Amino acid sequence: MPTQKIYSDYDSFAWFYNRYWGEEFSRPALVIFNMLLFPHLAAGCRVLDLCCGTGQLAAGLCERGYRVTGLDGSAAMLEIARENAPAAEFVRADARSFRVPGRYQAVVSAFDSLNHLMAIEELVQVFRNVHRALDQNGIFLFDLNMEDESELFGQTLDMVTDDHVCLVRGTYDAETKLKRYEVTMFRFLTGVWQRSDVTLRQRYYDEADVLGALAEAGFQRVTTYDARREFGMTLSDGRMFYLARKG
Repeated sequence: MPTQKIYSDYDSFAWFYNRYWGEEFSRPALVIFNMLLFPHLAAGCRVLDLCCGTGQLAAGLCERGYRVTGLDGSAAMLEIARENAPAAEFVRADARSFRVPGRYQAVVSAFDSLNHLMAIEELVQVFRNVHRALDQNGIFLFDLNMEDESELFGQTLDMVTDDHVCLVRGTYDAETKLKRYEVTMFRFLTGVWQRSDVTLRQRYYDEADVLGALAEAGFQRVTTYDARREFGMTLSDGRMFYLARKG
């Protein structure tokens, strides 16, 4: 039987993500979760953090008393996540093929993690896996980056410190709805500057396609929330939150 490929493109990027992005997103995400998700969850219930990254969100969920499992394909991300959220359990698996024992009252997936799926068929498969992991009245809350006018312009990000440099160049193809980030990193480790390069890709999906994929996976009750308009979240003008209920 062939080995299932696990998405691990973030391995060399984990230290940068942890330092600059994990906390930056988890804080406003938890505020939104407090409005949309937490009022519907019982104390101490099981929550699956799908594509958990470096664990800042999992840590926030644990602090609120939930029993948290974090799942990610990147071993480097999970190594950091175990330090950031020691109360959580962590599993290395691919979102497209994961299986977890038992059932969860909620599954969350944050910071456009699911935009890394390159085809609508993969999105449907992830949604099916989530549907199976939820108990009968479970809730699935996730966000996706959506296309907006700002994507038509090239984006750059430069970080320069005494011991590391990170250069990010973003481009967007409106025809294919593919976002591409070329990342070059230098770190001063053990007295030597070390370079690593990674290409990160995201695909943007129309809201109607996402809703169709959810319905195909068995989710019939879905509510959408525009993050900027409804919550004042400015990390991305096109970010949309989806709250889907099973049963």
